[in-house]
Amino acid sequence: MAKAIPRIGSRKNARISSRKNARRIPKGVIHVQASFNNTIVTVTDVRGRVVSWSSAGTCGFRGTRRGTPFAAQTAAGNAIRTVVDQGMQRAEVMIKGPGLGRDAALRAIRRSGILLTFVRDVTPMPHNGCRPPKKRRV
Repeated sequence: MAKAIPRIGSRKNARISSRKNARRIPKGVIHVQASFNNTIVTVTDVRGRVVSWSSAGTCGFRGTRRGTPFAAQTAAGNAIRTVVDQGMQRAEVMIKGPGLGRDAALRAIRRSGILLTFVRDVTPMPHNGCRPPKKRRV
């Protein structure tokens, strides 16, 4: 049986939402994942803790419309609006995936007024990848 972890201090009175909003972040990282079916924009601080996120699906787009550039632009705008209010001025941008929303999301980030230190493409590329399955019939 697992041993119970003793809690240090009590958090009964502290409201979690107030702690979350108290964090002022001058610099952050914006991750854009653009697949063919959806675009997810995540804003983290420099340590990698998520501050805000949005996707084309949560913005109300359904079906094939989630993969459009306009849906990506809306998702990026929604994710960034909250962190601009929290005081973010500079950000690094990591873009991953082959989707249509890559450029549109980057355009929306540029327009938001955040100074971009760099933009990096972190799409995973196989260096000849996995071995293919064997042929079914000879």
